[in-house]
Formats: sequence, C-alpha cells, structure tokens
Amino acid sequence: MKSIDTILHSDAGKAQFIRFVLNGCFAASVHYAVYFLLQLFIEVNVSYAIGYIVSFIINYITTTYFTFHATPSIKKFIGFCGSHGVNFLLHIVLFWCCMQLGINRYIAPIIVMGIAMLVQFAILHLIFKPNTNNK
Repeated sequence: MKSIDTILHSDAGKAQFIRFVLNGCFAASVHYAVYFLLQLFIEVNVSYAIGYIVSFIINYITTTYFTFHATPSIKKFIGFCGSHGVNFLLHIVLFWCCMQLGINRYIAPIIVMGIAMLVQFAILHLIFKPNTNNK
C-alpha cells in the first residue's frame, strides 16, 4: 500500500490530488445549490438531505471518471460509501480530540478537514486504483 506521501510525490499523484480537491469543491457546491433551491419550496432539513444525496451521487461519478479516470463498479461504489463512513467517523473523533485539547472551535474544523481530506484521498486512491503489481 502506498503512503499518502509517496502518492503526492509523483506527478500523477499530485494531479489526482488537485482533481480530488476540485471535485470536492464541486460536490460541496452542488450540495449547497440543491439545498438553496429546494429550501425555497420544502422544509430545510429535507432539502439539505436531498442536496447531500444528489451531491453524493454526483461525487461518486466525478470521482470515478474525473479524479481517478476509472471505470465504475459496484465494488468501487461500496468502497466509496465505506470511505465516506470512515471519513465521517474520523471527523467526529478528530473534532472531539481537538475540543479536548482546547483548540479553538473555529480553528478545529480546519485542522480536522485537512487531516480527513488526506485520509479520504488515500482511501479513495486504494479503491479506484487497483494494485498493478501482480506478484
């Protein structure tokens, strides 16, 4: 398994990481746009949830084709879902740790997001890039 450091020191890895960040920004924008439009007509929690679901589906598609130039599959989709579950738990645990350490509540999310983004990228790299070393 390649470390995040190894991945980011190759030109291909750097390019994937840049696409990953751009894709994350796009997915967040889709989530917000769907939420913003729907909340004009339906309850805000429902519109937020629908925005998340739409963003999640689009994020899987763009992660597959744009970020990793891969072919979609059920196995990759399940891995993608699992990686988001791990990412969510990581956010909760890291945020709690930051609060316990007395880190400012406005700074803590930035630290958490930075760490979680690197972990998420490493997990998705494993999911979307099959091992080519068939020994």
